[in-house]
Amino acid sequence: MLYRVELIITNKEGVRDPEGETIQRYVVSRFSDKITETRAGKYLIFRVNSNTQQEAMELVKKLADEMRLYNPIVHKIEIRVNKIEDSSN
Repeated sequence: MLYRVELIITNKEGVRDPEGETIQRYVVSRFSDKITETRAGKYLIFRVNSNTQQEAMELVKKLADEMRLYNPIVHKIEIRVNKIEDSSN
């Protein structure tokens, strides 16, 4: 089966996020002070051919760890997996 796996990398709470802080200042000064926080990060999308959703998630987690796509000391990751529906039906 084919899965869409999203890897979201952001700074851990307590770690400065200069890009997010800059965007936040701009948002507050130019748009609305009702937005109280802005965090920036990386968003990667993979298409994974796998037998199960769990296997697809584990493969991307292993990829992120072994290829050092993030620094576990300062970053946190979130992995989302969705089955890609067969469009041939």
